[in-house]
Amino acid sequence: MSMDRKLEKSRKPLLIKLGLVLVLGSGLAFAGYQVLQDSAIPTFRVEKERVTLGAVQAGTFEDFIPVRGTVTPLKSIFLDAVEGGRVEKIFVENGAVVKAGQPIVELSNPTLQLQVLGQETQVTEQVNNLRNTRLAIEQNKLSLKSQLVEQDYNILRLERQVQRTRDLVERKLVPQASFQDMEDELAYHRSRREVTIESQRQDEQLRKAQLDALEVGVTQLQKNLAIAHKNLEGLTITAPIDGQVSSLAVELGQSLMRGETVAQVDDTERFKLTVLIDEFYITRTREGQYGEFTLGNQTFTLKISRVYPEVTNGQFEVDMQFEGTPPADIRRGQTLQTRVQLGDATEALLLPRGGFFQDTGGNWVFVLNASGTEAIRRSVKLGRRNPEYFEVLEGLEIGEQVITSEYAAYGDIQRIQFN
Repeated sequence: MSMDRKLEKSRKPLLIKLGLVLVLGSGLAFAGYQVLQDSAIPTFRVEKERVTLGAVQAGTFEDFIPVRGTVTPLKSIFLDAVEGGRVEKIFVENGAVVKAGQPIVELSNPTLQLQVLGQETQVTEQVNNLRNTRLAIEQNKLSLKSQLVEQDYNILRLERQVQRTRDLVERKLVPQASFQDMEDELAYHRSRREVTIESQRQDEQLRKAQLDALEVGVTQLQKNLAIAHKNLEGLTITAPIDGQVSSLAVELGQSLMRGETVAQVDDTERFKLTVLIDEFYITRTREGQYGEFTLGNQTFTLKISRVYPEVTNGQFEVDMQFEGTPPADIRRGQTLQTRVQLGDATEALLLPRGGFFQDTGGNWVFVLNASGTEAIRRSVKLGRRNPEYFEVLEGLEIGEQVITSEYAAYGDIQRIQFN
């Protein structure tokens, strides 16, 4: 007799359904995590048309900066009132063209004039003292020479007398005492002669030292007098070079202090360009660098001749001299747009310039994703810059799109989404 068996249902469909539930749950959980994570990123939404985009590209980086320079005289000489004084005459007007040596202003200074007279008197007195001292030395020499002549005569006379008397003493015709007195007198004159010679030598040394001191004094007084005369002549202020008078702002009767500037004379034949450059470039600007500008369809070359290190209002000053023949008919005060070359042209990654640099300092930018629906903040490193491009050193690749407009409204935003 056969028995019926209970058939067991297969569990496979149940396991498949359970697996699908688990997969679906994981997917939903991951999606939910992504949504929560995305919502945690600071995001800013904006119309894409309201931002400016720039593409990173490979190209040649021209390392130059555009600057505006002012034409100034290559040589300007300031005229100062060396000793000061009262303005008595004004020979030319401001802006007049003058020749070297031509009078410009005449001053009067009674104090200086009296000082010069006093120094002239001192020099005269010292010269007279020197003359009198020389005369006294000569007279003393003659006196000592006369004494020596007299002593030599006495010595010669006594020597002869002693020689003659010695024979008479031996024959006892002259007393011995008289002979000894004669020898003593001879010895006295000989000693006196030696003393006279020593006195003459010492006196000559003293007189020579005195004479040297007087000559030094006279020389110094004469130098001082020459300087005083030069200062006196300087009361008439003249043009040191051919040129044009400028900054002449004195009036008749005006009193000028010592060292006060009266005017200046500018060389009207040779010029330079005075340029103000942003302090950002101060470490890269040096003497010998070149620049150029175009005037009348002709290009002219300049060379930096001097860099002034002082920074004023965020700018420093440089002087540039013309290389070769300068433009014809340029005038003082004329402005010229110039390109200053800071380095050689090199191949590099280039990013168009924009207002973002003012807000980030070139340390980060917003880079668009591949679909162009959003831009993510990214750290970058930028190098040199010119009026058109930044040099990209790190953080960007060729073809990537970067928001180059201002970032002031974004603050700490990490992502920008486009509507």
